Amino acid sequence: MIQLLFTLIFAEMALIVIFVFKTPFRKLAIMGLDRVKRGRGPIVVKTVAGTIFIVMVSSGYNVVAIHRRWIDDGDVNTTDQILLAKHLLEASLMGFSLFLAFMIDRLHHYIRELRVRRKSMEAVKQRNRAFEDEKTPISEEVIALKLEKTTSHERIKQLESKLEEKIKDANSAEANATALKKQSEGFLLEYDRLLEENQNLRTQLQSLDKKLSHSNSKKVI
Repeated sequence: MIQLLFTLIFAEMALIVIFVFKTPFRKLAIMGLDRVKRGRGPIVVKTVAGTIFIVMVSSGYNVVAIHRRWIDDGDVNTTDQILLAKHLLEASLMGFSLFLAFMIDRLHHYIRELRVRRKSMEAVKQRNRAFEDEKTPISEEVIALKLEKTTSHERIKQLESKLEEKIKDANSAEANATALKKQSEGFLLEYDRLLEENQNLRTQLQSLDKKLSHSNSKKVI
């Protein structure tokens, strides 16, 4: 029994060392424990652990019983001392083996969680890299759009300046046209006045011609 417990403890300690250091054996140990924890494996492990715990409690009870017998009898013989040492050693070894088994279970669980976290982190990193790769052409497109926007603003400013010049030219042309219109209206008024004066002069000349012809006709008679 004691040799079996020592073998179990050394095996558990070796397994813990394999878990602690990153070696090719750790992957094999993890795969083995994964298979043990599948199906009926957990039930078997719990049954064995429960049996060891019951035996440990029984050894502890035997130790207490031997102590009571010493107290009651007041006599300590060699056989009881050997039995006491044997039960104490068995109880200690079984308790230590259960503790190491619990440590192995927790290490296996944390290593699995760490692997899952690492895989998730790698997936997140890959997504970030893909997002950055997609983001680069987008940023270039944004820069191109900003440059196009700047050139468009400059062209709009140039067109606005040209439009202002055209408006000024149109205003000046309109002012010149207005002045020419007023001048032409003045010319028309002056022309009408001259026509009227010319007509008056013609009527006056006609009346003078009539008077002269009438006076000449009288002289002839």
